[in-house]
Amino acid sequence: MPKRLKFRRARTAYQRFGRRGENCAARLLESLGLEILTRNYNAPAGEIDLVARDGEVLCFVEVKSRKPRQRTRPADAVRLPQKLRIVRSAEHYLNQIEHPRIAWRYDIIEVIMTRWRLIEIRHWPEEFSGHDVGRLMAARRSR
Repeated sequence: MPKRLKFRRARTAYQRFGRRGENCAARLLESLGLEILTRNYNAPAGEIDLVARDGEVLCFVEVKSRKPRQRTRPADAVRLPQKLRIVRSAEHYLNQIEHPRIAWRYDIIEVIMTRWRLIEIRHWPEEFSGHDVGRLMAARRSR
């Protein structure tokens, strides 16, 4: 089998796994009473997996899906550069909806699953703030 075709299949399987994780996350949010506004919002800075509304609060949600054999928590994979991309993408989203006077937050949902079943799902509301990300990036630049 040519390498190119093999890579395309592997990437597609990985994308399908991630999509299943996002579906689980969306169902969790809906069961908690949140309304899913959009999925896979693309902005120049990057992508936001889910944008939801929790009453009067907009939630920008990053979903991390992993298999159980990995040793670290999925949320640990959301490092500072990715948080910055999420914050910038959220700013783009807010500009697109003409920046209404509404509160917003950044959530992370961890999904641990096998190919066939969901093992664990955790919702981390307000896991980080745009202010904290900006402050950390400024500190990093001053080193």
